[in-house]
Amino acid sequence: MALADEVTLRRFRAHDLEVETKPDLTPVSEADRAAEQLIRDRIAVARPGDSVHGEEYGTDGDSARRWIIDPIDGTKNYVRGVPVWATLLALEEDGEMRVGVVSAPALGHTWWAVRGGGAFADGAPISVSKVKKLEDAHLCYSDFKWWEEYGLQDEFEGLARKVWRTRGFGDFWSHILVAEGAADIAAEPVVALWDLAPLLVIVEEAGGTFTDLAGNHTADGGSAVSTNGLLHDEVLAVLRPGAGA
Repeated sequence: MALADEVTLRRFRAHDLEVETKPDLTPVSEADRAAEQLIRDRIAVARPGDSVHGEEYGTDGDSARRWIIDPIDGTKNYVRGVPVWATLLALEEDGEMRVGVVSAPALGHTWWAVRGGGAFADGAPISVSKVKKLEDAHLCYSDFKWWEEYGLQDEFEGLARKVWRTRGFGDFWSHILVAEGAADIAAEPVVALWDLAPLLVIVEEAGGTFTDLAGNHTADGGSAVSTNGLLHDEVLAVLRPGAGA
């Protein structure tokens, strides 16, 4: 991860950064591709039998041990000079996320977790909050327009009206804040596997709960809700389609 951080940080806020638009209309920079290729090359040397799944270069191999890479989570922030972006790396074994690492060099922090071994920020243990009531909860969310586009505007607004505070941090940052206990809920209506894989491990090892909007324990993409665990069922109930009608 340190080598990938060197690549991404060196090109962050570079005036000649090359940015393209992918077919899904999301941006990709030269740094995204360079960082993913570097990580892939290191895995190929250290774990030649493992498969790799990355945002920019797809899937190689079909091993039961799979590395999942998001070279820059928060590319829109990255290309606009906002320092909230990170490289995400997870290891999945036999269908279970076992290791998660999030490195945010522009923020100067790294978070990681190993299944059964706890969650850490820069080497110090982290844990979720103990907030028990929605009216005392801090909610982080992704871009509001996505809730409207996926037909969940009323449900999301219903949740936002019930909590103490809302902030649109989005991306990896919102789930990390839940893991650290700074926020109590993070919710996104549309995400991909590489956006979520390490966050699931980190949140759960910090004592929280991580599911999709239907309550399935998964990082396979579609949607994501992380909480301190104490609020999870109530949050899912409020966000259930039709609950805001």
